Amino acid sequence: MADQPVIIIRKRKKGGHAGHHGGAWKVAYADFITAMMSLFLLLWMLNVTTSEQRQGLADYFSPASITKNESSGAGGMFGGLSISSKSGGEMTDRSPPSTQESTIPTRGQGEEGEDDVSGTGQGGKVKTKVEKTDDVLTDPAKEEEKTTETPSEAQILAESMKEEEDAFASAETALKQAILQSPDLKAYANQIVIDRTSEGLRIQITDRDKLSIFPSSSAIPYERGRDLLMMIGKVIALLPNKISISGHTDAAPFATGSRRDNWSLSTERANTCRSYLVKAGVNEKNIARVSGLADRESFASDPKDPRNRRISIVLLRRSLSQISVVPGPAKN
Repeated sequence: MADQPVIIIRKRKKGGHAGHHGGAWKVAYADFITAMMSLFLLLWMLNVTTSEQRQGLADYFSPASITKNESSGAGGMFGGLSISSKSGGEMTDRSPPSTQESTIPTRGQGEEGEDDVSGTGQGGKVKTKVEKTDDVLTDPAKEEEKTTETPSEAQILAESMKEEEDAFASAETALKQAILQSPDLKAYANQIVIDRTSEGLRIQITDRDKLSIFPSSSAIPYERGRDLLMMIGKVIALLPNKISISGHTDAAPFATGSRRDNWSLSTERANTCRSYLVKAGVNEKNIARVSGLADRESFASDPKDPRNRRISIVLLRRSLSQISVVPGPAKN
């Protein structure tokens, strides 16, 4: 039997390195990250806050005064008192800074007087003044009183509309009385139609058979028609409202070949009415619109009814007085 070789196993231990050099670097890295977060937070606060808010925060965390007396009741730098009016050594966020002067009595010996901020003087009173911040709490009861005292836009508009309606009613009454008291204009009483529209107070002067304001196909009024326009102008001149004037005709056409039509006739009559209103005292700047509508807006169902020939004067409501007027040609 041949000799079998002896197998010898040798185990060698290789020298290893220290495992990641320990965990001290993690603590240092965490401190670095915390410092960077604090820096970014500070930069963000400086960016989003106003100068008044920053000043308020600085005043809140800064002591109002420091006393050198170490034998105070609470052993603190405020001598047992707080910045707020509360007693005790507690400073809470429920006592916001105030613009009122607060007096902090010190417990030092000596005559009564006012100490300087450094506390080098003798015992007495120290006056501190803290700037007001945007976070000062307000009294809900006082805020409610301010809200109730200030009228809303709806209340102001309603009051303005009521005053305007009263003025319209007074003008309507004055017009009716003036017509009835005038022997020459009394015959036109049934031709004056006064009503309210969405635009304002409308005064319409209509024609009747053998009783017209203007002659046929003419923009020059009769003498009585001129007096009626002047009387109406004197009444509406007392009101500050803007005025819209429109002329209307019936559907009877002009003769064939005529250079004029109902459009030009209604426009000329409206402009004539404007001139007499201005002569009566109406401010020229209050004339907001002058237009001719021909027979497009009939008063009566019959297109040839004489009542369709009329002048319409509207005292515009103040909320609707902003009317865009097309400017005329520029003058050299």
